[in-house]
Amino acid sequence: MAKAERRPFLLDFEKPLCELETRIEQIRKLAEENGVDVSKEIDHLEERAEQLRKEIFSNLTPSQRLQLARHPKRPSTLDYIQAITEEWFELHGDRRGYDDLALISGVARLNGRPVVIIGHQKGRDTKDNVARNFGMAAPGGYRKALRLMDHAHQFSLPILTFIDTPGALPNVEAEKLGQGEAIAYNLRQMFCYDVPIISTVIGEGGSGGALGIGVADRLLMLEHSVYSVASPEACAAILWKDAKKSDQAAVALKMTSRDLMELGLIDQIVTEPSGAAHNNPMKTAALLKQSLIDNLEELTAMTPQQRKDLRYQKFRQMGVYLEVPA
Repeated sequence: MAKAERRPFLLDFEKPLCELETRIEQIRKLAEENGVDVSKEIDHLEERAEQLRKEIFSNLTPSQRLQLARHPKRPSTLDYIQAITEEWFELHGDRRGYDDLALISGVARLNGRPVVIIGHQKGRDTKDNVARNFGMAAPGGYRKALRLMDHAHQFSLPILTFIDTPGALPNVEAEKLGQGEAIAYNLRQMFCYDVPIISTVIGEGGSGGALGIGVADRLLMLEHSVYSVASPEACAAILWKDAKKSDQAAVALKMTSRDLMELGLIDQIVTEPSGAAHNNPMKTAALLKQSLIDNLEELTAMTPQQRKDLRYQKFRQMGVYLEVPA
């Protein structure tokens, strides 16, 4: 995974930090040109920059975390695959005439262990995003994922899924082709597989489009990713008839990794480097790889029935209900 260019795209809350770092570079360059020793001053400014970075990224609002999850330079599924696996071989097609580019799948080795990997894939530019439907998979994508998961089950290969989508493709054609049925069938089948399943939300996890590859023994989230039943914009439009109230909706949805950990809906938060994943993609990949290896070792030590029981109980314990007397 190539290192991203230095902050080509800035979010509003990143700008003070960028300005300070730019100032440090200017001082360093002037000092070199004039042969002046300003190392102490630069050290002091770098300490201030690190302190500011920690202050900014430790006090983000849910809306700001959503902006990070949607950051155009945030590492994608293919970026992580290239960084953490060996011998990646992508497999195409659902064997029904479709090959959805919004959802990729294939086989690889993780730390020497053969695995099946499935994940949403967004584009890097407008043309690529259009080709990949902005990471919103159509029914053919979920059927392709199912084909690969059946393959993993047959050959006893662990399944790793990477979630990064605003939701399933929302158009008439997708509904005609059985969008709801494709996702529902995946949900049912994923409960039945004998092999270990680990899902990781690496960016934006939205609605049924995320759930279609999200039934797992372990559900991980990168620190600045989000996971919710609907986007804040859609939620605000439904509840308040005003998409401009998306900030309020983002808080109400409890969509951040910290919120979901407190609610017991996820199993682990994978810490991102200071400045978030897009500023240090290789370190993020290393942290994710180690987390996947550790969880995979724990899950492979269990029997297939123990894993299925764990998967079942995990989802049975979600939510709260009240028994009303007759």
